[in-house]
This record gives sequence, C-alpha cells and structure tokens, in this order.
Amino acid sequence: MDVFEAIERRHSYRGALTDTPVSREDLRRIVDAGIRAPSGCNAQTTTFIVVDDPSLLASIAALFGRPVFDSARAMIVCVVEHREVFHGMAFGPEDCAAAVENMLLAVTSLGYATVWTDGALRSEGRAQRIGELLGVPADREVRVILPIGVPAETASQRERKPFGQRAEFNRYPTVT
Repeated sequence: MDVFEAIERRHSYRGALTDTPVSREDLRRIVDAGIRAPSGCNAQTTTFIVVDDPSLLASIAALFGRPVFDSARAMIVCVVEHREVFHGMAFGPEDCAAAVENMLLAVTSLGYATVWTDGALRSEGRAQRIGELLGVPADREVRVILPIGVPAETASQRERKPFGQRAEFNRYPTVT
C-alpha cells in the first residue's frame, strides 16, 4: 500500500478488535514510523511505551470502558517531554502529533485499526494513572494512546470537506 492509499484508508476505529495478535515485529515497525517523524529542532521529545502484556492492557482498558480498549491486543502510549528547544519554546505536543500521524498511517498500511485517543486520556486523571502504572517520570506527560488490533467490523474514513472548502492557492479559502 502506498502512502496516498494509506491516507485515504486511515480512519478512527472505535469498535471491537479481534483476538488476532499484533506481532512485536509489526509493533516495532509502527513505532519506528513514529520515531522517524519530524520534531522541533530534531529534539525528539516524544517517547513510546509499547504495551502488549495482557494484565497491563486490562488495567489500562478498565480506565476507559470502550470496546476498542477492552479488546486491544496492544497499545502504544506516547509520552511527551516539555523541554525548551528553540528560543524558550517547547514543541512536545507538535512532535507527538507528527509521530502519531506517522504511526496511524503505518497501522493502516499493516492492516490494523486504531483510534487516536487524547481527550479521554486527559480527563478523569487517566493520563496520570497510566503514567504511574507504566513508570513514566513525573516531569513527562502521557499524551496519546493508540489501542491496536485487527478490526472486527468494516469501517471507513468519514467524508471530508472538498479541497475548495479547506484549501486555496494564494489566499484563504472562500466558503460558498
């Protein structure tokens, strides 16, 4: 699958996943795609915890109560370091987002499904609890989790607004 096909097929999957294992080789390939993402000043402020231990998966899933978490065969936890790297600025969230997008495309390319989980992670103390569970240092932030597995149902990308409503050459798009 080429990158443009992966972009067209990538979608947020929130349903149940099958019992099919996600190989460590595939997990390494997915995380390597994240590692290869750009980062501000090449500071590489995002680190990754690959969770495939069933007891840890169950502990994390219990915090969410959603089918995709309950049935995930693996999870990738993205941890951000908020370190100033350029004129007093930190780019942790941006670095993490670039890494996550690369991993989403890799997940799709390998035939798995996932959902970018951020908002639910940052509510009800979930990020802190997961950080404690996984030994994340107190000066780092658990920012995104990707539950991964083989989808049990067929799903596709939601409709996107056309180019003319979201983009324009040489000026801001005029929405009609």
